[in-house]
This record gives sequence, structure tokens and C-alpha cells, in this order.
Amino acid sequence: MKLLSFFTATRGRRKLDWTDWLTYAYLLFGLFLMFGPVLWLVASSFKTEAALSEFPPSLLPYGQKVISVPGESKPKPVYRVKMADGTTRDLPELRRLGLTATYVDPAKPDEMIRGNINDREPVKEFRLATENYTDLVSKLNFGTYLWNSVFITVVATLLTLLFNSMAAFALSKYQFRGRSGVFLLIIATLMVPPAIVLVPNFLVITKLGLLNSLWAVIWPAVATPTGVFMLRQYMLTIPDELLEAARMDHASEWQIYWRIMLPLTAPALAVLAIFSVMWRWNDFLWPLIVLSKDEKFTLQLALNSFQGDLVTQWNYLLAMTVITLLPITIIFAFLQKYITQGIASAGVK
Repeated sequence: MKLLSFFTATRGRRKLDWTDWLTYAYLLFGLFLMFGPVLWLVASSFKTEAALSEFPPSLLPYGQKVISVPGESKPKPVYRVKMADGTTRDLPELRRLGLTATYVDPAKPDEMIRGNINDREPVKEFRLATENYTDLVSKLNFGTYLWNSVFITVVATLLTLLFNSMAAFALSKYQFRGRSGVFLLIIATLMVPPAIVLVPNFLVITKLGLLNSLWAVIWPAVATPTGVFMLRQYMLTIPDELLEAARMDHASEWQIYWRIMLPLTAPALAVLAIFSVMWRWNDFLWPLIVLSKDEKFTLQLALNSFQGDLVTQWNYLLAMTVITLLPITIIFAFLQKYITQGIASAGVK
């Protein structure tokens, strides 16, 4: 009810003020800009390859109507044919020879009707081309691509949380010479463009023999300066008295880190986990460099494989794009509240 009253609140008491009209127009325009391309993508993913090449394009997936004809093994396309007397009839096409097409009336299968292809137009109907999705599973190694993406995302996220939280714990709760310098050095790496480190990373991965391995995608990105900075800022808000009390109870440093620091840093860890999932799931350039075998491809690389030099399978490309966007969209929709909470806690306290 609070959400409904918030969206229906107006400045005018009895009628909409001009500022209300302006506000709603601005919000609707922003909603269209944000979700319009997404709706177009989802609707286009259910179109056939022929429907995608039509101009002008349509928002909803319309396809040519087909019906079964007695004596024919496959359904035949239906056309609205202009007859000699000026009337039009919806007839399925049996065959075509040059500019002449042969039609049949399903009610009278023995009656053949011939006409020029210029005197007809296809009959369209609302049709979801679900084969765009089913063919991905049956004809392509979709399960392999999905597993590779899930494995890289989950393992890289867990390692990112582990290494970044350990570094943040040391930089926030231990006093040692050069602590500020180490932290500044880590933050300074944010100013280094990622393209500069591609060649050194590739040489290291090659020397370690990890080329064409999923671990080649995981290891170079497990330590992120953004994660270290975020977790360190959050851990600074945790009182040092808790750690001193744990040490007085003879708790080891590992126990303090695992049983005290990590549970108390859960909001910031949730934010970093969301960011890491988004980074790893959408990563394209680095996997493209270190993975060349088809069985090691991620979903992002599989998308690139649909883009050919001469022919592009747009129907499969759009369907695969929707499938690729779906998991990250669901995760972000359910966990977005932790992003604002964690960033506010790490930056304000």
C-alpha cells in the first residue's frame, strides 16, 4: 500500500498539477528508454529468421501462417491470393515454378489453382518461434557453454571474496610499516587500463600451462582493487575491541578472521559478490584471448560464434542473448538492495 500511495501521490489535492503531468511524462519516457530495448530484444528472439529481415519491422513476433494439406508431408504456407474475378482467397501454396505458383483449396484437394506470385501476399499470424530456443539445446553444445560460464562465475566469485577479504582484513586491522603505501599501490592499479595488462597476463598463463583452461579465466581476476577498497572501508568500522577480546580468549588470527570479521562484513561481501558475478558472467575479452577450443567456450564466446563473416543467424543470436541475460538479471533484481546498503555502509561510516 505504501508503494501504491507513493506512485499515486500528486501535488494537487483534487486534480493533477502541471508538475505532476511533467513528472509522470519524464518517468514514462525514462521507463521507455530503459526497458524498450529489452522488450524489443525478447520479442525479436521469438521471431523467425524471415520475420527478422522484414521491413518495416514489427514489435510482436508474427510469422506466416501454415496449414496441413492432405497428401503433403509438411505444412504449406498460406497466401491471400487475388482471383480473376477480383475476390481474394486464403490458399496454401503447393509448389512454385518461376513466377507461377500452384495453390490448393483444403476443402477441395483435387482442385488446383494457379496464379502469378505478384497477385498474392502472405497471411501472417501471431506465432512464437520457440524453435529458436529448443534448437540451441538440441543442435549446439549449450549445456557445455552454460556449465563453463557457471563454473567460472561461481569459483571466481568465491576466490575473489576470499582473497579480497583477507587483504582488507590485514590492511584494516594490522599495524605494520608500509601499510598505507601498500594500500595506495593497490588503489593506484585502478588507473591502469585493463588492455595494458593483457599481454603480461597472457604470457604468465602460457608459462603456467593454463592456456585453454577454465582456470586461465579465473586466476587473473580473483584479486580486485575495488573489492579490497570496499571491504577495507567497511572493516574499519568494526571496533578493534572485538578482536582484542577474541585474542584474550586465545582465538587464533584465522579464527578471528573467519568467525568474527567475515560475519560482520556480510553486507559488503554481498555487494562484492554481486559485482563479481556480473563481471565474470559478462566477461568477453579475456576468455576470447585464452580460450580457443569450442568445448571451453563460455556463453559470451558462444554468442560470438553466431556472428559469421557472411551469414549471421540472428534468430539464434537473439535467443542466446536472452538466455545469457536472464540469470544476471534475476540475481540483480533480487539482490539490488544489498548494493545500496553495502556501498552506503562502506562509504559513509
